[in-house]
Amino acid sequence: MSAIPIPRRRGRIRAALILGTRPEAIKLAPVLRAMSASPFFEPAVISTGQHREMLDQMLQRLQMDSSRDLAVMRERQQLSGLTARLISGLGEAVRADAPDVVVVQGDTTTALMGALAAFYEGVPVAHVEAGLRTGVIGNPFPEELNRRLVAPMVRWHFAPTEGSAANLRGEGVEPGQIQVTGNTVIDNLLWVLGRREGRAAFTTSHRRVLVTLHRRENQGDTMQGIAKALGELAARPDVEIVLPLHKSPAVRDALLPVLDGNPRVRLVEPLDYFDFAATLDASDLVLTDSGGVQEEAPTLGKPVLVLRTTTERPEAVDAGVALLVGTEPGEIVTAATRLLDDRVAYERMATAVNPFGDGRAAERIVRRLALDLAGRTESGEGDLAVA
Repeated sequence: MSAIPIPRRRGRIRAALILGTRPEAIKLAPVLRAMSASPFFEPAVISTGQHREMLDQMLQRLQMDSSRDLAVMRERQQLSGLTARLISGLGEAVRADAPDVVVVQGDTTTALMGALAAFYEGVPVAHVEAGLRTGVIGNPFPEELNRRLVAPMVRWHFAPTEGSAANLRGEGVEPGQIQVTGNTVIDNLLWVLGRREGRAAFTTSHRRVLVTLHRRENQGDTMQGIAKALGELAARPDVEIVLPLHKSPAVRDALLPVLDGNPRVRLVEPLDYFDFAATLDASDLVLTDSGGVQEEAPTLGKPVLVLRTTTERPEAVDAGVALLVGTEPGEIVTAATRLLDDRVAYERMATAVNPFGDGRAAERIVRRLALDLAGRTESGEGDLAVA
């Protein structure tokens, strides 16, 4: 892929950060904070509202004000309808705001349509958390396809790990367009925990197991099977399970009939991020089909069982901080039981090195954009050569 030309700016750089889901808000908040503190940027947030209630809660807690809210959320919406509303609304927003750079994050439909809207308007795109791949086009669905489609439209690929950067190079992205930064989720997790405003959802001193479930490919019978595995695990008298229920009706339809009323399973409404971070910090073990939690938990020394058949974050598995256990109930129970009963196996995972960064990813992203867009560094040095 050839590099997309960069227009140089002499004034403040107008940056549009496009987001629509809770994970995007979590991972773009450090970038917004870094840009807001910089003398070179004038950042603005465009919210699509792809996740309505969960996103509003997150933006408020992270002190992120959006300049536009497209309100695309519809009950039980289809991807085709969501995609159509997003490209129309984002196209109008980018055209009206005329930013110098559009920043998208991750692999959502909002990220894909944000990049496409910017491409249509001739605005260069920065992709935060670029280069993640499972190698299976439909798993996770539709995220794997989304991130592959975003890549050709991007000028700056901010990869969280060297493995992600290698994926991009293998697809023909020029090395000069790629920078390994670490993952901004670590920046935000450390910032949130440092504020000490969250409250853990656990209520006992038992072995504390945090579970998150929401992926489309796990919904239905697969998720019901996972729920049965959690019920079996909860039969242990030394275990307390906390499971924040995703707002998706499909998720609730799968989990509630199996787990509602179980005295050792706390089904709670979605936690705001401060409370979620405190709950994660207080946990002993994490079971998840989420991507972000695979990055957050190792930062705090929490072993992770990944309830999926593939992962775009193989670095966690390779580093020994996570196990890809799949979705078969018996395998889930066996893996969780081993970590709860085998102290050596548990400590081996809890003390492994986190491969996702040092909490300075946003700083690296903003420094690179300032250099390329204005020939400036955050130290205030002027007109530097750009490779």
